[in-house]
Amino acid sequence: MSSVDATNRGVLYPARLPTLTRLSPPDDLADRVRWFWIPEWDIAPGRSSRQQLIAFAASNLVVERGRVQVSGPTTRRSYVDLTGHGWAVGVLLRPAAVPAFTADPGALRDDAILLDETDLPIGLSSIMERDDLPERRHDEAIALTSAWLRQHVPPADAEGRSANDLAELLEQDASVVAVTDAARRLHTSVRTLQRLSARFVGLPPAALIRRRRLQEAAERLRANPTTDIAGVAAELGYADHAHLVRDFRTVLGFTPSAYRSDAVGR
Repeated sequence: MSSVDATNRGVLYPARLPTLTRLSPPDDLADRVRWFWIPEWDIAPGRSSRQQLIAFAASNLVVERGRVQVSGPTTRRSYVDLTGHGWAVGVLLRPAAVPAFTADPGALRDDAILLDETDLPIGLSSIMERDDLPERRHDEAIALTSAWLRQHVPPADAEGRSANDLAELLEQDASVVAVTDAARRLHTSVRTLQRLSARFVGLPPAALIRRRRLQEAAERLRANPTTDIAGVAAELGYADHAHLVRDFRTVLGFTPSAYRSDAVGR
């Protein structure tokens, strides 16, 4: 199983991450899965580790010790507190896969639903809890989860593929700074893009653009503490420095300068 880009995009404090492996899906699931992610942690007794994220504007399927859940797209900074010893197998879903789990992804914003326990891929817990080479455990876990996905999530139809194209463009192309840019690139209307995003993502297209820019801004500020914040805002297509500060405050709860100082100290 091949690894995907090991960037920490979306992770606010990478130094505090547990062991995290990202693996690309089998070719036949590439229309439904962006990547698999497997965190494993071993926190000293009495301590905890808070993982803070600017998550991708997408839904995730997460399997861990006896339960499976689907978490919807987030609208603000999210976090999870890790304690003890544990693991999870996560699936970053492409938009085309989302209708298999919910008819209204917008209703799952900042929320999650538990699936029936009988939906848990049988044998996954025993694989992940083996004292074995991580690569072997991961490959077997992904193979088992992939088989489960093939049974539960149908291949993308034409509309699902269009939604995938939209999300990929908005998440990866820095030259797209407005929904009208995306409409021109995809040769369709803004209204069509809004409809696709509502049905398959649960957030408006403009929110996906803002999320990408916030992730990139955080990465730049963390990687280079001397970076000029106004310069970052201009490079990422913000109207001005104030708009970047507003987005940071709204989504993350702090300013770019406060984040930069905090990230350097960690």
